[in-house]
Amino acid sequence: MAGRRRNTPDHSSQPGEGSAPGGSRLPADYDLAELYGAQGSDGDDEDFDDTAVLVPPIALPPQEELAAAALAVPLIAHALTLARWSAPHRVVDEFGDLVEADRGPAARLLELAPEDGPMPEDALVEMLRAWSLACDLDLVTLGTTAAGEHVAVPAEELEDVESGDPDAVLDLWLTAAGIVRELAVEADSLEVEGEAGEAGAEEPQEADEDGLAAVEEASEAAAELLDEAMQVLYEYTAFAEPGEETVPLGVLAALLVVPDGEEPDEEMLGEITDVMVALDPMLADLAELGLVEHRPIDPDLFEEEDEAAAPAAAEPREDQLSDEDAARFGLVRLTPLGQYGVREWLLADGYDAPLVGELAEGGAEALLNALAESANLLPDREIAVWLAVRQPAEAARELLEAARGRDAYSPVRRMYCAAALISLGPDGDAAFAEVVDDPDLGGLAREVLRSHGGEVAAAEREVALWHTVDAFAAVLLASRGEAGQLRELVAGLPVTDNPASFFGEVWRVPHPYTAQMLDTVGELHLDRQVAKEARKASFKAKSRRSQEG
Repeated sequence: MAGRRRNTPDHSSQPGEGSAPGGSRLPADYDLAELYGAQGSDGDDEDFDDTAVLVPPIALPPQEELAAAALAVPLIAHALTLARWSAPHRVVDEFGDLVEADRGPAARLLELAPEDGPMPEDALVEMLRAWSLACDLDLVTLGTTAAGEHVAVPAEELEDVESGDPDAVLDLWLTAAGIVRELAVEADSLEVEGEAGEAGAEEPQEADEDGLAAVEEASEAAAELLDEAMQVLYEYTAFAEPGEETVPLGVLAALLVVPDGEEPDEEMLGEITDVMVALDPMLADLAELGLVEHRPIDPDLFEEEDEAAAPAAAEPREDQLSDEDAARFGLVRLTPLGQYGVREWLLADGYDAPLVGELAEGGAEALLNALAESANLLPDREIAVWLAVRQPAEAARELLEAARGRDAYSPVRRMYCAAALISLGPDGDAAFAEVVDDPDLGGLAREVLRSHGGEVAAAEREVALWHTVDAFAAVLLASRGEAGQLRELVAGLPVTDNPASFFGEVWRVPHPYTAQMLDTVGELHLDRQVAKEARKASFKAKSRRSQEG
């Protein structure tokens, strides 16, 4: 389910303020390369894959809740009811469909029709859809009796599903979701098939081949569009605040159409409307399996073709429309069950689709390493979940122990450690006080304690400079080269009126990222003299590192 370029809103927070470096951002603020390609690297990793798709982590309800939601989906419930009703066996035709005599009773069993009176046609259609799904899900087994009669009997697996076993229920629902997803795409291509047939050709064989090619192309395009839409919804929902997961259909379409950083022109607005109209029925099909909650486009919006402006339909302005009017353009929300389904599809396609809180099961070392090395985690949430299941004092000491070291990711580990301990308040300060003389942690500890009003002496010059380089390296790594953050960081360095003196001290700092820090300052600092001194110091730092091996 790979996506294409799209726009998304920003929920980023600045690193160093108790928040995750890089922060949380909605999909529409990302360039595709930024969203899917730019993972951090220290520049020495030749095997780094900058084309990897980064799927944001999500929080899912317990499997028991998801299973209960799946069983509450009417189409699933109806399929289960009919499968059980087929016991001990039910006569079917050669295609496995219910015979005429059983169709009315089956529809009434599902309460789709009144007990008395004529049988509504739509009730029979819904019943047959449920029976077809029961057959497709192997809830019934089709066979032939000794007398040659075609029959259906309940499958053995039915008991596991009816008992509410989460694994059995979710496996069943996921299979059903895949079926409905395919049917939604096929339905979208039927119009193309009809158009191809009407166009015709002089030779029947040529017409058949052209029609088949057109249908296949339309089906592939519809599948790609639906997959992209579902992935955008997945990303949007991952970052949305509770209660704000609903997306206007026009916004969803715009995320799929408008290139990053651009305003939609007239042509794009028309394409947005086309995408809305194409997605609307497919989302309605998915809503039947509980993947999404969907409010369709009001058909009255398109009744007067000459007056129905595509731009207005595609992107209604909120300041001109009430909430109710805006909702007429269609709304969609990915449900928790839908998040589960999309995540399973992503995993099946080989993508890493993490869950918030998975790191809470491991220790501090695993937590900090994962946050430092993984580009698709939400550090604030992971830290909060990890701390919530531990005693504060023990957690603080474990985090500090895991933050030590001078390997490639150690600066980022210390930054996340500081963010976690700051969130603990006094318990975090008590742990900081224990490491004020630690060579790796002392500068950080003293800085935090002093900022909290603690009576602790400032770090010695060498320790303070090492911490300055370490903190710079952490943001350099965590920002993944984001120019805005780096320029702000460079501008905030404590360079005096004598930059040669400052950098003359910095290049001697025995930190693995000293040279990278100086290179960054030399490239980005707006003061030419400062930049020049930084470049000179970088040369000295690299020469020293080369001599030391």
